[in-house]
Amino acid sequence: MPTIYRSYVAVGDSFTEGMCDDLLSDGHHRGWADRLASALAAERTDRVGPADGGFRYANLAVRGKLIGQIHDEQLPTAAAMGAELVTLAGGLNDVLRPGCDIDRVERLLGRCAADLRATGATVVLFTSTDPTRRLAGSARLLPAILRMKAFVQELGQQDGFAVVDLFSAPCFDDRRLWAEDRLHLSPEGHRRVAEGVLEALGRPAAFDWRAPLPPAAPTGRAERLRSDARWLGTHLGPWIGRRLTGRSSGDGRPPKRPELLPYR
Repeated sequence: MPTIYRSYVAVGDSFTEGMCDDLLSDGHHRGWADRLASALAAERTDRVGPADGGFRYANLAVRGKLIGQIHDEQLPTAAAMGAELVTLAGGLNDVLRPGCDIDRVERLLGRCAADLRATGATVVLFTSTDPTRRLAGSARLLPAILRMKAFVQELGQQDGFAVVDLFSAPCFDDRRLWAEDRLHLSPEGHRRVAEGVLEALGRPAAFDWRAPLPPAAPTGRAERLRSDARWLGTHLGPWIGRRLTGRSSGDGRPPKRPELLPYR
């Protein structure tokens, strides 16, 4: 029988913060981690009842963070919380930057994973999706992404770890699972990642999160060109500008849920 968790901490960057999912009443994006917390909280209430204080959840992830920042800024807090479940996703922002030191990324990601596991938590890791099947010009990233994939899968073979393999799910080739910026997940993408984590934790599947979407209506060349132009001006240009000036979209931004509190 799968473990019924009492507490969960999410660690990472914009992927885990929940960028481009539905907005909550407090102005934060919902995200797959919130969706996961909701499912685990409902499961605990159904199985145990609310008398033990309920399910607690913290989300320390902040958009734009590199693996070194995740290690220095989020890891000590997450480890001190002593949660029973931790999700850890990081390193892709490093890989997106030219001259990425992949040895350092693996070393820091491995250190984060080991330190979190040392608290007794179950640690969930992720492989990246394959950007080459949907983004032109992303082939240069593939060697590093494949290396990270192998590294994560090797970590995942150890006791107390689970891996959600997004790379091998071709449904993420579909642009409808991505937001307009083509970098962050759409609400449907977040829904599928949450289900992938539940499956990795041994829950029976509520639906096949890897299944392709129904065929989309064909788009004309003019519409595709307009979409590309809008993306270049609205998203890619500012992203490049931040890289050139050493800025990040997460500079000065606090985590959306910094304390391990009851989830409602």
